[in-house]
Amino acid sequence: MDAARQPKLEANAVKLAFYNERMKRRLEVLDGIHLKVFEGELVAIVGPSGCGKSTFLNAVDGLTKINAGEIKVDGKLVTSPGPDRAMVFQQDSLFPWYTVTRNVSYGLGLQKRLAKDEILDRADELIDLVGLEGFADHYPHELSGGMRQRVNIARALAPDPQLLLLDEPFAALDAQTREFMQVELMKILSRTRKTALFITHQIDEAIFLADRVAVFSTRPARIKEIVTVDLPAHRSLEVKLQPRFRELFSHVWRLIQEESARTGFAVGNGGDA
Repeated sequence: MDAARQPKLEANAVKLAFYNERMKRRLEVLDGIHLKVFEGELVAIVGPSGCGKSTFLNAVDGLTKINAGEIKVDGKLVTSPGPDRAMVFQQDSLFPWYTVTRNVSYGLGLQKRLAKDEILDRADELIDLVGLEGFADHYPHELSGGMRQRVNIARALAPDPQLLLLDEPFAALDAQTREFMQVELMKILSRTRKTALFITHQIDEAIFLADRVAVFSTRPARIKEIVTVDLPAHRSLEVKLQPRFRELFSHVWRLIQEESARTGFAVGNGGDA
């Protein structure tokens, strides 16, 4: 990355620990994380199970306070959650008593920045963007898992955040729907030009989606390596069959295996790490 460019997200020497009062024990989770994410990038984070990936994402969102270092979005220190960041969780967390339109527009209504007709126009625009034309008046229970997660993404995009934070958003989906949603997410991010930080256990998902993959070490986490994904920017699922994709997959897998071996934990297969 060009050193002269201003990063959208910058984490410098981030350390984080939790204290367990019952056990009288301090648990070190993050031990000096340095990471820059530039505008329009998707950076994926992978690493051994329990290494602190989601904890780091929560810190970026301002939900979890760090003990040392700093996190900045557009040059501003992160001290609490804010409208410049939006989180998409593994579970869709939609309001079951609201329609798709009401779910997507919920955050905008709370902000009270737009008139009612403007909020509805924005919701309609995003519903179309995520490919749910014709489902605006449906309720969550009337939608498939993949459709609900699209609503979740549309809701996150509604306030026009600068940074989209995705914490294993497709983990609860079946394998076929998950691959379809990977393609859809790439289309959505391309059209909105959003910057994203994506947590996943799936190495192939990280390589398919990301411009770069940050591999976390075992806890307390450091960044073991940042792998540049030198594949075409516009990807179809066929890219997973290319030799270069397999080379990147194997490289990231070896990095995670090395970390897992340090803890004595045997990782089962190359698709889940």
